[in-house]
Amino acid sequence: MDEAHWMAEALALAEEAGAAGEIPVGAVIVDRHGVIIGRGRNRRESGDPLGHAELIAIAEAAQSIGDWRLEGTTMVVTLEPCAMCAGALVNARVAKLIFGASDPKAGFCGTLGNLVQDVRLNHRLEVVSGVAAEESRRLLQEFFQGLRKRSQVTERWQSG
Repeated sequence: MDEAHWMAEALALAEEAGAAGEIPVGAVIVDRHGVIIGRGRNRRESGDPLGHAELIAIAEAAQSIGDWRLEGTTMVVTLEPCAMCAGALVNARVAKLIFGASDPKAGFCGTLGNLVQDVRLNHRLEVVSGVAAEESRRLLQEFFQGLRKRSQVTERWQSG
């Protein structure tokens, strides 16, 4: 298995999130043998501010292997992680991060900052960015365009 296969899994989770009304972000964690041990999709709109795809995948992976240390694992996620998720990746000792689209508003793995490669921390991750970036971006753009259209229809209905 390879990056493209793992990203396809993450994209499928992102599509599920979008279909459920969540921001379409999906993530998987892969062990050193290429086996997916954790999956997550955004669930913040269900009322959990910690319901980021990355955190859900980290929790599932830790439960799967029975250890909070996810040494030798790879996180594959459709959108560049925020500061909270980047911190969780460092604390969980994830070895490598692969992400699709950069996040100019919240990305903290190279865009607004780079928590996962900060030399002051006790752990750093290898980072590969831009894997299936166009498809990841397309999912996000379509989702937000749909939200704007629904908002415009609601505004017209309320004013008319």
